[in-house]
Amino acid sequence: MRGADTTAITPVALVDDDPVYCEVTAQGLADRGFVVHRFSDGRAFLEAVQQGLAVRVVLLDWTMPAMSGLEVLRTLRQHQISIPVVFLTERCRVEYELAALSSGAVDFVDKARGIEVLAPRLRRLGACRCRRAEAVCRGELVLHPAMWRAEWRHHDVGLTVTEYKIVARLLAENGEPVTFRAIYDEMHYQGFQAGTGARGYEVNVRGMMKKIRRKFAAVDEGFNRIQSVMNIGYLWGSMPTSGAATSAETYAQREEPAVAGACILPPTSRHGAAS
Repeated sequence: MRGADTTAITPVALVDDDPVYCEVTAQGLADRGFVVHRFSDGRAFLEAVQQGLAVRVVLLDWTMPAMSGLEVLRTLRQHQISIPVVFLTERCRVEYELAALSSGAVDFVDKARGIEVLAPRLRRLGACRCRRAEAVCRGELVLHPAMWRAEWRHHDVGLTVTEYKIVARLLAENGEPVTFRAIYDEMHYQGFQAGTGARGYEVNVRGMMKKIRRKFAAVDEGFNRIQSVMNIGYLWGSMPTSGAATSAETYAQREEPAVAGACILPPTSRHGAAS
């Protein structure tokens, strides 16, 4: 590859404990113009990253000794390393794919699909030279899309990728409520069903919002920007007027006694009947 045009070369990391599969896959990718850095376990790969390994895409097996692929991905994100991660695995059940994508993976590929399917996907990811997403500032909240991080009053809140997506969605609505269903879709995917009854997902959403509020409260005891909207969902905004706050406090104590934040009764002129 010394005489090749290096601008066309896509360096990738292949992390897999199966030496035969790893060798065959690495050779197949090399034949198609990729430079492949092979690692037999997640810890060796993470050490190489810390030492300055530069790759555009990471291929992760799911099941490996010492650290699973999912643990490797989460470690990367916890250290604010935003290299795109593709799971290349035989564990192709829906729950595995959802876990990978919700943790920040960009793709999930069945090993059985072969190099002919894998190579074009990697080439598309590696060739993407999109400008790094800029931070989004809203008052004392700063979102870092490229790293899935949120800062409140200059402190990292420590959100997971899913929690980050929910906060980003609340912020994007500019003070308008986000429904329980829409928040649940951010937690999973559109149309995902779980819980008991037609609106059973609301329990899961409330649990998630409690976790998010606690994380903000851990860096700011007075945090109150995530507000409950009765029978609708949640919004990001300032505290309501004093009259509304009285009703809000009563509902918040009844509905979510363990968390900070206010609850607003839905304005019927804008939302009509509760959804």
